Amino acid sequence: MPLHLIKLAVGCDSVKELKEWVAERMQAAKKKGLPQRHIHITRMVPKRDAEILAGGSLYWVIKGEIAAREKIIGIEPFRDKDGIGRCRIVMQPKVISVSPRPMRPFQGWRYLTDDSVPADLGKSAAGSIAAMPEPMRRELRDLGLL
Repeated sequence: MPLHLIKLAVGCDSVKELKEWVAERMQAAKKKGLPQRHIHITRMVPKRDAEILAGGSLYWVIKGEIAAREKIIGIEPFRDKDGIGRCRIVMQPKVISVSPRPMRPFQGWRYLTDDSVPADLGKSAAGSIAAMPEPMRRELRDLGLL
C-alpha cells in the first residue's frame, strides 16, 4: 500500500492557479531543454521513501483544504550551495483535483496513508466544483452535500 505526502501550497489560491503554475514551470523547463517533471524542494528527506515511491502522491492543501495531488516519481536528497541538506520531491507534472477536505495549517509535510486520502474528482465534477465560489463550496461541504 503506497504512502503519500501532504503539503501546503503556499501562495496558491486555487487548483486552477496550481495547474497554471506547474504549466509555466514545465514550459520554462522545455525552453531550457530540461525533463518535463515538477520538482518541489524541501528541507527534510522522507524516511519512508520506498513506500512513497510505490505509487504515492503529494497532496496539496490550498486555502485550508486538501484540493489536488501530483504523483511522486522520485525523491532526490542533495546538498545546496551552502552545504545544507535538502530534498527534491519529483512529480509528474499533472495536477489531479481531489474531493476537497478541510485541513488545518501545519509546517513542512506530513505522511498520509492510502486509506485516508480523498477521492479523485472526475473531469466533469472537478470543473463544476472548481467553478463554484469558495464560500459556497465550503458551505455545501459542511452540509454534507459535497
